[in-house]
Amino acid sequence: MSKIAVVPGSFDPITMGHLDIIKRASKIFDEVKVVVMNNSSKNPLFNIEERIALISEVTDSIPNATVDSFGGLLIDYAVEVEANAIIRGLRAVSDFEYEMQITSMNRFLNEDIETLFMISNNQYSFLSSSIVKEVAKYGGNISGLVPAAVEKALRKKFD
Repeated sequence: MSKIAVVPGSFDPITMGHLDIIKRASKIFDEVKVVVMNNSSKNPLFNIEERIALISEVTDSIPNATVDSFGGLLIDYAVEVEANAIIRGLRAVSDFEYEMQITSMNRFLNEDIETLFMISNNQYSFLSSSIVKEVAKYGGNISGLVPAAVEKALRKKFD
C-alpha cells in the first residue's frame, strides 16, 4: 500500500520554503500531492491555473510529486486521494497555534488521516509568500527566496 501525503497551501506564489517541505516529504512518502487550496480570505496575485503551472514547473524534478487544486475542505481532498497524512510546515512558534486549530478540526472530521508538522529549514524561517510579493512589488531582490521561474513570473506581474 502506497503512503500518500498531501502538502496543502495557497502557494501564492510557491517559495523556497514550500519547495523545501515538498522535497523533504517526497523522501518519506511514496506519493506527494501538492494541492493548491482556494483560501476565500485571501486575494491572490496568481490565479489557480498560474499557481499550478508554476508549482508543476518547479517540482518537475521530484518524480513522486504531483500538483492539483481543490476548492473544498482539505480533509475531503485527503480522503478523495486516499492520503495517509497531511504535511504542514512550521516556520515559527507563532504558526503552531493556528496549525494546531486546523489539525484539531481535521482530526475531528476524520481521525484516520494524520497531520505531520515539518519545521522549516532555518534559512527559510522568515519567509512567506506575502513577504516575497511585497518585496517583489517594490523591486527588491527575491533571488534565492523563490525558484527562478517564480521570480520571473513575479517580475512580469509587477512590471
